[in-house]
Amino acid sequence: MFNVYLYVMDTMADWEVGHITTELNSKRFFKKDAPEVSFKTVGISKEAVKSMGGLTIVPDCVIDDIVIDENSVLLLPGSDVWSEPEHLEIINTAYELISCEGSVCAICGATVALAHAGILDNRPHTSNGEGFLEMFCPTYKGKDFYVDEPSVCDGNLITAAPTASLLWAKQIIEKLGVFKTETLEAWFNYFSTGDAEQFFILMQSLPQCE
Repeated sequence: MFNVYLYVMDTMADWEVGHITTELNSKRFFKKDAPEVSFKTVGISKEAVKSMGGLTIVPDCVIDDIVIDENSVLLLPGSDVWSEPEHLEIINTAYELISCEGSVCAICGATVALAHAGILDNRPHTSNGEGFLEMFCPTYKGKDFYVDEPSVCDGNLITAAPTASLLWAKQIIEKLGVFKTETLEAWFNYFSTGDAEQFFILMQSLPQCE
């Protein structure tokens, strides 16, 4: 079983995690033999936070509840408040997870937090564009490992720019192995192009259509 945790915080960019949270929570396109997935929101406390879009979110659990093992996946969204000291605890947890072969998936401003922690120093990664990490993280040492792509998967580390939330979600879903290959491709093609033909391919790939 995979334990997937979405870190929630004030001003989090709710649109960046929309695709991945919808699919992991609803399981609407999961294959018949998909591994079990537990999806929870996690916060520094169980007090409600408010997203950038004005959504109020009450965390399901706190950071100490995160299971630290190879089957845990931590999703880190963009936010305006990553520089606040209170969020250092979740970055330390991210470091622990990576060290024990768990997975960390960061998008937009969350990549700056990883850079501050040195997690991107020697791993292929991306962010909001070349120079972005240097601008917001003077101690950043990973320039030689920066990949100028919208979203980059390097084993148990997935990083993305804010405009790549769909591709980021695809890479996370692929890592979890919960969609059939043809379902994942049709899902990505449909939501990236709006092509109605891809919608029908998506529907026909689902277990109930077999």
